Amino acid sequence: MPGFFGFATLGDFAYFAHVQELLAEALPQAGVRGVVEVVGTTPTATLQRRAALLAQAVSRLLEAGPAEVSVVGHSSGGLDARLLVSPGVSLPTEVDVERCARAVRAVVTVSTPHRGTPLADAFDTLLGQQLLKLLSLATIYSLRAGRLPIGVILRLARLIGGRDAPQTVLEQLWDQLLRDFSPDRRRAIEGFFGEVGADLGLVAQITPAGAAALDSATPDRPAVRYGCVVTRARPPGLRSFLGAGVDPYAVATHGLFVALYRLAARSQPDLLMPPAPVAALTRAFRRPVDHHTNDGMVPTLSQFRGELIRAAWADHHDVIGHFHHPTHVPPHFDWVASGSRFSRARFESLWREVAVFVAAAGRGR
Repeated sequence: MPGFFGFATLGDFAYFAHVQELLAEALPQAGVRGVVEVVGTTPTATLQRRAALLAQAVSRLLEAGPAEVSVVGHSSGGLDARLLVSPGVSLPTEVDVERCARAVRAVVTVSTPHRGTPLADAFDTLLGQQLLKLLSLATIYSLRAGRLPIGVILRLARLIGGRDAPQTVLEQLWDQLLRDFSPDRRRAIEGFFGEVGADLGLVAQITPAGAAALDSATPDRPAVRYGCVVTRARPPGLRSFLGAGVDPYAVATHGLFVALYRLAARSQPDLLMPPAPVAALTRAFRRPVDHHTNDGMVPTLSQFRGELIRAAWADHHDVIGHFHHPTHVPPHFDWVASGSRFSRARFESLWREVAVFVAAAGRGR
């Protein structure tokens, strides 16, 4: 299940291509027979609308016959999964939501803002929403070309850091990126963002205050096994700078990461976790974890819920395959250099652990 501004496919761009490919290999090896599907969703719609689309996807699977379902949600996609299986939930769909929820054996949340992210507070304005739209286009551009124009990166970093925010700059960057696509791809992208602009309700729901309201209204389903992948990036500094690399592109995108990290580090300690999970994550990372620690998008403590599958030194998009490994077939492209040094080997190890967790949930262990 894609997260905020994620998608299944957009023309020939596949957001989860690397994850889907690896899980299709790892799940049978773990003893799971079936299919791996990426849910088509409305990227910034309310959680209720997104969970309804997830229910419809599960319902289509169940129409083929009895089945067990596991839902893996990246970022806010994990909140969609939790909402779907919450007992007694009402969603805006005609499918039998309870039937769909009863089929779910596991919910795996990956870098999910269970307690929200201050980044959403920063973007919960008209200008912020337009900036998010531009960031999403930048991700699509990176999937196509492998890297953004350095001038675009530098101006994005200034916008996010609050040093430059006129409307004309957003429009100029948008036009500059969009005109590099073919007419067919441009039409697909414009259609995608036209859909995004129709419903932006998710932004307020993933603020810390919005997530607290959701949490109180979504109790766990006893029959479901909940697991989480928790991510943290190295805080900006000399070590993260050197880890990002010294070529001009890495230096520029690291500046963008620094701006995002500082926004995500504005959490209030009382909105996060009780002491036990804090201690568990500190042990897992072998470094102290506090309310400032984040993956460049979501506070690390906000991501903990259920069983800890993996604590990964990675930024928010590394874990879904958006890291630097251009020689792999198909290549991995990293649109923001966080200095995490996440690798293909770590990517494979992480998702194989997810596959084992899913298999064990299906066997009732």
